[in-house]
This record gives sequence, structure tokens and C-alpha cells, in this order.
Amino acid sequence: MRIALDAMGGDYAPEAIVKGAILAEKQLPDQYEILLIGKEAIVQQLLEEYGYTGKSIKVVNATQVIEMGEHPTKALTQKPDSSIAVGYGLLKAGKADAFCSAGNTGAMLVGAMFSVKAIEGILRPSIAGLVPKLHGGYGIMLDVGANADCKPEVLEQFAELGSIYAKYVLNIQNPKVGLMNLGEEEGKGTVNTQAAHQRLKVNQTINFIGNIEGRDVFNDKADVIVCDGYTGNIILKMAESIYDILNEKKMHDPFFDKFNYEAEGGSPILGINGNAVIGHGVSTPTAICNMVLQAQKMVASNLSERFRKNYSE
Repeated sequence: MRIALDAMGGDYAPEAIVKGAILAEKQLPDQYEILLIGKEAIVQQLLEEYGYTGKSIKVVNATQVIEMGEHPTKALTQKPDSSIAVGYGLLKAGKADAFCSAGNTGAMLVGAMFSVKAIEGILRPSIAGLVPKLHGGYGIMLDVGANADCKPEVLEQFAELGSIYAKYVLNIQNPKVGLMNLGEEEGKGTVNTQAAHQRLKVNQTINFIGNIEGRDVFNDKADVIVCDGYTGNIILKMAESIYDILNEKKMHDPFFDKFNYEAEGGSPILGINGNAVIGHGVSTPTAICNMVLQAQKMVASNLSERFRKNYSE
């Protein structure tokens, strides 16, 4: 099993990425390899500098880098040998089982859509965010930024994708699905959320428990939180700010420590032909390590194949 990792993506690349890969390699099962994609001489030199002598990290050369501020589509077209393009090439060719990057988010999304592409039947792939729960474990919220506006049928698919992830990656046997809204009553919300509610309540493949409110994000009411990317991104960024505020005030608590983006390392792209995880631009070695470990869970649970099977039936 191979997990490809963009060595050149992120504000602290390549140093933080290489350090994170070394941390992750120590925790991965024996049958896994990490493919570090980037300028070979630089990456190899860093591995030697950090004293890595193992055999589970391999370097794949990529001569170009997509910078954080570049236009995603233009950059991928003009830089076919960039670390992101090469990473998706490996994923598409089956030479990697997952691809992770803390680089240009737009390029990661565009690369997913035009390289490995959406699973047939999926209207819009989603970026999902993991949500810590007060009484332990995690839930999943989607979308958190890929799709600002969503039609009701897209929100219904998010519920299905999130349920499969929650069951097979988070090990929640019958995940409860809640639709984020401004009230619990069925008639509440926008035209889109009202229509989505009607679709979700008759969907036999999910365990829909109705509307939920913002106060329910971190409790046990729902394991899968469905919302458009506009709403999800605001919730996600607000949660990150809570951690930052508490950290600034030197207040620490195991639960709120999970609000730190480093805790899970990144957000999976769900609904594509392959496993991909997008990391935070300011990812530290710890965040990179956790992003790789999250990708490993996705590979081990055969997630992408489960999505394909769900939409081929």
C-alpha cells in the first residue's frame, strides 16, 4: 500500500512535510510505503539531514511546484510536472492508494475532478471535516468548502457519502444523519434545506434524524452533519478560532485540543475515484503525520470502492 505525499505543498514545505513523513512512517503498518513527491535532490537531502535510514519512504521526482496563490486550473495545465499533478497521476495509475497535500487547495480540487474524476453517479464530490464529539470520538461534516451552493439532491448525496465514511472509517455502525438548519422543525430553513429534508426523510439507505441546529455540532445528536460548503466552512473556521483563543489565553482541555487543525491533519475529498486528503496550508510535521494516518484509514477501509459500489447498484 502506498500513500503519496506532496513534499512541496504548504507554507513550511518541504522541511515540515519531510519531518511529518518520518513521524508517520513510524506509526504506519509494515505493508505501507510513503511516496514523497517533489524536487528529488532537495527531498533526499532533507531525509539524510533528519537521519532517516529506513526503506519505507521513497522519493518521486517532480520538477515543478504550484504555489499557494496560483490559479488552480491554469497552474495544473502549465505545470504538468508539479508535485500535485504527479501525485494525482500516481493515484489515477494505481501506483498510489492515496494522495495527500497541504498545498494549493484549489489545485487539489481541480486535480481531483479532472484527473481521477468523480465516481459515476456523484453529482459533486465533497470536502469533509471531522468534528470532535464531547463524549468521545468524531463525527463528520460535509461539505466544508468545496460547494458553496448546493441543490437538495447534492445535500442528499452528502448524507450518503458521510454515512459510508462514518461507518467504515469512524466505525460508527448506524450513523445518525442530521441536516444543519436554523431550527429543528421540518418546515424551517431555506427553500433548499426544506427540499433536502423531504428527500432525506424518505432515503432508506441512511439513518436520518431530522434537522439539527448549530448547538448540536459537538454533541451526540448526529454523527453525520449535512450542510452546504458555505455554512460548513464558517462552522469549521469558527471551531478553529475557539482553539486559537483558548491557546492564546493559555487554557488547555483535551476536548478543545481536538479543535486544533493538527489533530486530524486534513480534510478528505469524498466521492472521487481514489483517496485524497487536503491539509491546512500552515501544516506542521504533526499535522502532516496525522494527515497521512487519516489517509491510511481510508485506504484500509476500502472507502473509494465502497462509494463506487454504492452508486453502481
